[in-house]
Amino acid sequence: MQPIQQFQNLGQAIPQSGAMALERNKVLRNTYMMLALSMIPTVIGAFVGMSINFSFLAASPIMGALLMFGAMMGLMFAVSALRNSVWGVAALLGFTFVAGVFLGPILQVALNLRNGAELIGMAAGGTGIIFFSLATIATVTKRDFSFMGKFLFIGLILLIVASLANLFFQVPALSLTISAIAVMIFSAYILFDVSRIVNGGETNYVMATLGLFLSIYNLFTSLLHLLMAFGGQRD
Repeated sequence: MQPIQQFQNLGQAIPQSGAMALERNKVLRNTYMMLALSMIPTVIGAFVGMSINFSFLAASPIMGALLMFGAMMGLMFAVSALRNSVWGVAALLGFTFVAGVFLGPILQVALNLRNGAELIGMAAGGTGIIFFSLATIATVTKRDFSFMGKFLFIGLILLIVASLANLFFQVPALSLTISAIAVMIFSAYILFDVSRIVNGGETNYVMATLGLFLSIYNLFTSLLHLLMAFGGQRD
């Protein structure tokens, strides 16, 4: 009787496995669709941000940076709290719009360079290449990269601490080092986040989209910062 029972269990496991695979593919598909949609309010927000005069932040750049950080954290909390309802999608799109507005200062600095538009295009292209390459690796290989989670979290905390410290010290070399490390950390986060979706570690497409958006956003700004530092042409 035991072999028959094992065969029956196997027969039950196969449909369950297929259903899980379909659910994971659905989450991944919805995440990519939502990520593409989120770029629309981001671009709109960026155009709004470029039209805003941020000179008032020059009087207190530390306070301005902290206020921006606080606003982003508050909106992220709202997205997380509403993630299981349609309002979660609205909150996510609102978050991406505000994130786009906060791109205003760095885009204004870049566009003041003679080759600023080219550098923005290169940063966007580099971000796209890194994202699609790592997402493809995670999707095709289906390897579980969850072991990277603790290391990435520690690296992210250290990166935030270093960024906050550099607000006070304003050391150019440290700023470039932080940007270079950020490129590596957020590239790894793309691999980690897509792997979690593929392997069933993340089942909510709103939160999955938020994680990938943050990685892409920070990857873009870090690449742009490095390109401006090493390839910016001033008049």
